[in-house]
Amino acid sequence: MAAVTAAAGAVPIVLAYSGGLDTSFLVPWIAEQHRRPVITVTVDTGGIDARAAGTLAARARALGAVAHHQVDARAAYFEQVLRFLIMGNVRRGQLYPLCVGAERVMQAQTVARLARELGSDTVAHGCTAAGNDQVRFEVALRTLAPDLKVLAPVRDQAFRRADELEYLRQRGLPLPPTGAKYSVNCGLWGVTIGGQETLTSSGSIPEDAWILTRGALSEPRPPERHALGFEQGRPVTLDGVARPPVEIIEALEALAAPFGIGRGIHLGDTIIGTKGRVAFEAPAAEVLLTAHRELEKLVLTARQQRIKEQLAQPYGDLVHEGQLLDPVCRDIEALFVSSQQRVTGEVRLLLHTGAVFVEGVESPFSLMAASRGVYGEAAGEWSAADALGFSRIVALPGLFHARAGER
Repeated sequence: MAAVTAAAGAVPIVLAYSGGLDTSFLVPWIAEQHRRPVITVTVDTGGIDARAAGTLAARARALGAVAHHQVDARAAYFEQVLRFLIMGNVRRGQLYPLCVGAERVMQAQTVARLARELGSDTVAHGCTAAGNDQVRFEVALRTLAPDLKVLAPVRDQAFRRADELEYLRQRGLPLPPTGAKYSVNCGLWGVTIGGQETLTSSGSIPEDAWILTRGALSEPRPPERHALGFEQGRPVTLDGVARPPVEIIEALEALAAPFGIGRGIHLGDTIIGTKGRVAFEAPAAEVLLTAHRELEKLVLTARQQRIKEQLAQPYGDLVHEGQLLDPVCRDIEALFVSSQQRVTGEVRLLLHTGAVFVEGVESPFSLMAASRGVYGEAAGEWSAADALGFSRIVALPGLFHARAGER
């Protein structure tokens, strides 16, 4: 195995390390080209178990990193990002729940903090010129740490994946365990999968390319009933048992994935202006967003819902584009938090093949229960005469418009 010796006393370069091909290649390449020690940092925002963490650390050191740090940022990721995506019922293109990408600002923030703690003046990432992550990382890094130098060799020198593999082979360095046929990103909010099929708009990825829901639609299982509890918009219980939000999300993924819930292919606009397409699996996000939306319908007024919906799309756009640090996001989040004061209750769910069905919703703040009227059956706080007068008044704009057209 080839070894690269850094210059004595050289300041380390901190590399955001995922363990994929690009960042694996960068460990020895940066050390060789810059003659400085490389410290790798993996920020866990979900999808990394203890075994995977150990493998990542061992491979980083085998590639030449002088040290490796893994930071568990799942709870912080929920508090800074995911809880607002739930409160806003945020989906991009009315479909995609921002499975990955939303965590990049959190990862950049952690890498920048560690770089300063480790005495480094330079951070590096493995993003390419063709994707969204380059923008997300660099916007965040330049906002949080403008004093740090940012290296992006894969993008700036246009390295090809075949050349990166050859570089590692020639030096006898470990290769990441991937056939490079599909690009997979895993996180707390779901998984994204990109491959040859997603480069066009015409077809789906094959069944064996799915990660969490493979075989779920062709091998149906009996439906299951579960109950999800919220307190002021936050998930707090699953089947009556109080659990931290991260544990609830991870448990819901395990429960819903075997039903194929949350599987989709998103086609939308990239940050750099092109159209892009990605397959995704978001079982927990699908269940949580569906349940939360139905609970809100019970306790929020129509105007509250309408204003929230108007802000959810721009908020999702800002998160998607790596602009989570923009102060306008704090303003939108403040409205989301205010709107959730009565979003407390329990949602009863039926998980079945391909979908989650809301069977019922209960809340101590139910606007439905607050009325003495029964929709379609009996008047409550109003009389039949009130209803007649209301209908006449509501009809006036249309009546005036029709009358004006008769002249």
